[in-house]
Amino acid sequence: MSLITWTPELALQHAELDDTHEEFVGLLNDFSTALASGGDPMPAFEALLAHTEAHFAMEERWMAATGFAPENCHSKQHQMVLDTLREVRRYALELQDLEPMRIIGPELAQWFPAHAEMMDAALVFHMQQVGYDSATGALTKPEASEATALQAAQAAQPITSCGSSSCGH
Repeated sequence: MSLITWTPELALQHAELDDTHEEFVGLLNDFSTALASGGDPMPAFEALLAHTEAHFAMEERWMAATGFAPENCHSKQHQMVLDTLREVRRYALELQDLEPMRIIGPELAQWFPAHAEMMDAALVFHMQQVGYDSATGALTKPEASEATALQAAQAAQPITSCGSSSCGH
C-alpha cells in the first residue's frame, strides 16, 4: 500500500539528498505494504528506522560542517522523529502492540513533504551559499562560511533555526 509517491516536486536539486529522500519514500511504502499484508512488519520497519537514522545523521553532519548550532529546530525535528520511531519499535517488540505502527506510517507520509520543502530545502540553500560540497566535505566558499559565522558571533548566537526565515525559532 503506497502512502506517498516520489514526485519531481519533492526533489531539492541536490543529488545525494534527493536519492536519500527517494529511498525514504520507498522504504516507507515498503513498510506500509508489509503492515497491510498481515505478515511481520518488523523487517520493513527496521529497514526504515536504519535508513532514517543514517539519513538524519548525514544531514546533521552537513549542518555541523556549515555552521548550524547543535540545538537548531531542524535537528530537534530529526530527534523527535527518531525518538518516535524508536518508541514505536519498543511498543511492537516489548508490548506486542502494533497500533503505533499503524499510526506512524500515515503520519510520516504527511510530515515528510513539508519537512523536505521547508527544512531540507533551507539546508540545501545554505550549503549552496557557503559552497559546501557534501561529497567531499569541503567548503568552496570558506569566506561565505566565515561571514556566516561572524554574523552569528556578532549577534552572539549560532544558527539555531532551520535555515529559513519562516522557522520562527
